[in-house]
Amino acid sequence: MVGQESAAGMQKVSAPSIIQNFTRPLAVVTTLFFMWGFLTCLNDILVPQMKSVFDLSYARVMLIQFAFFSAYFLFSIPWSKVVNAIGYQKTMVTGLLIMALGAFLFVPAATSASFPLFLGALIVLAAGITGLQVAANPYVVVLGKPETASSRLVLTQAFNSLGTTIAPKLGGLLMLSAAPLAIEELRQLSPQALHLYRVQEASSVKMPYVVIGVALLLLAVLIAASRLPNIEAAANPTVEKVRDSVWRHPNLVFGALGIFTYVGAEVSIGSFLVNYLGQADIAGLSAKTAAGYVSLYWGGAMVGRFLGAAVLRRVKTGHLLALCAVCTSVLVIISMLSSGHIAMWSILAVGFFNSIMFPCIFSLAVAELGPLTGNGSGILNMAIVGGAIVPVIQGAIADRIGIHHAFFVPVICYMCILFYALSGSKPNSERFVSA
Repeated sequence: MVGQESAAGMQKVSAPSIIQNFTRPLAVVTTLFFMWGFLTCLNDILVPQMKSVFDLSYARVMLIQFAFFSAYFLFSIPWSKVVNAIGYQKTMVTGLLIMALGAFLFVPAATSASFPLFLGALIVLAAGITGLQVAANPYVVVLGKPETASSRLVLTQAFNSLGTTIAPKLGGLLMLSAAPLAIEELRQLSPQALHLYRVQEASSVKMPYVVIGVALLLLAVLIAASRLPNIEAAANPTVEKVRDSVWRHPNLVFGALGIFTYVGAEVSIGSFLVNYLGQADIAGLSAKTAAGYVSLYWGGAMVGRFLGAAVLRRVKTGHLLALCAVCTSVLVIISMLSSGHIAMWSILAVGFFNSIMFPCIFSLAVAELGPLTGNGSGILNMAIVGGAIVPVIQGAIADRIGIHHAFFVPVICYMCILFYALSGSKPNSERFVSA
């Protein structure tokens, strides 16, 4: 347990000193949020690239998101045990090293133009990101005053959104071909010519992911060399708390559903944006041009998080979460029922109101967990598997009724979040008081 073995290289401090000196460690950990945001959002560029190169249906190309986000379900609980065994800092370093391995695996995948190998590389990359999420999110929550936990997590998530804002524009410039062959042209190529074309197109991912792999290794060195404070509250469970169970905290259980639906909706919308904006009745944009507009979707989330960090110091977390859930639902419905610029800008505006959802749901879900925070974080990160399942569901529906009206799936997700904000997020203490 973390309480029995403090991670080497971590500075053990008391609660008062944490409150006074959390700025520097918070800044160090924030670099991780930026990096995994950048890598996660590159998938939005891989989706249209792989769809074009391998001639995939919407349902099949969404296996990219399925492979990536399935790692959260598979590895979150094991990572929470790693956190308990070696501490937050060593877990972050280990996660970065695994991420670097996944990034380098994109080279053989591109060389052989193998879609299954791409999926394998994504699973390894996401396995490392899962480790970062399991360690970094609860670390930020407890690194300071409890009453400002939501604001603090929203602020760090804003830098996550900075990464998601930069990734589509940069990824589109480096990875998307200006004039890929049409589906009809691909199907006229001989098997050998088709393979050579796929190798040539897939090679565009090599350089970006090699650079990313090197950056991840350097970041691992930086985190390993930093002196991060150990958190007493999460490190020393009392006998009574050990007998507690995360399943006795409904705010955590419903929070897992909230994370599932939020990530599912956000990833699903982002994954379809390039193809959606390319529709003749929406904007008729090329893939490379549409990728730049995807940056506006994620950029809205970044702006919303910076603003949300300040607003949450004055407004209750649940109230702001409910307002954003209503706004996202309305905007998606408007996009579904309209066309042209109205449909385009309403769906892009969803990003702004997505902004505070993850950190708000997360902080509400781990409220009052105390020493169970690490285990609760593992469960919440498992729920990120919504990013694997919801896009595939929407993809299968889009293959049947079209991409435009398949967006009713995210609307259902946002309704679940509205329920959580208004009712499901209440911790036991508030439920007992109201009872």
